[in-house]
Parts: sequence; structure tokens; C-alpha cells
Amino acid sequence: MDELVEHIVGTVGIDRGVAEIAVGIILDFLIKEGPEGAVNELLTALPGAREAAAAAGAGGEETGGAGGLFGTMGGLMGAANRLMAAGLTMSQVQAVTREVVAFARKRLGEDAVGQIVGSIPGLGQIV
Repeated sequence: MDELVEHIVGTVGIDRGVAEIAVGIILDFLIKEGPEGAVNELLTALPGAREAAAAAGAGGEETGGAGGLFGTMGGLMGAANRLMAAGLTMSQVQAVTREVVAFARKRLGEDAVGQIVGSIPGLGQIV
């Protein structure tokens, strides 16, 4: 996970702590919304991914201080709101998401990542 986080810090230009939280939120989202088999392959291919997702999901949908209606919202919009509550702008949310997916493609391959992206409504439009 360190390699991915450092890449995001350098590419997107955000703080390391925010990048770690953002990666965890994205992975937590993929676990909840993506196809179980392909997501499990992804988590196995990224050492530390399960722990990052668990840390992000430990506070439920309110992680990052979203709270209220937006904190309990699921799906892509709920994940975007959690990322913005963690301190990202919408353009940074998109950039971080693209970088996580690109990194996953390098580690896991296009077929498995394409299956994940294709199964989550709206995600393909971001990446």
C-alpha cells in the first residue's frame, strides 16, 4: 500500500495521511459494491489493502465526518461524500479514484479490474 499511497501523494498532490484515508475509503467501497471474487483478487494483489479498507470502514459510513444523510448514503455518491469529508475536492476524488484503478490494473490485470469497474454503476464514467 505504501507504493500506491506515495504514488497518489506525488501524482495528485495531497497529504500522505489524506491519501491513506482515501485509498482505504475506495477499497472499502469496492468491497461493499464490487463483485466479491474479483475484489478478493484485488485485495490479495495489494498487500495491506484489507487492513486499509477495514480501517476506513471501521467507523461505518460516517468515517471522515460525513454524518447525516450523506454519511449513510451508499454507492458511488456515498463514497464520494466520504472522500470529500476526508478533505478532498471533487477533482481530487476523481484523480485519486483513477490512480487507484490504474494501479490495480497494473497489479491485477485489465480483465479483473474491468469486471469490478463494469459492475459498479457510474464508476466507469470516473475512471
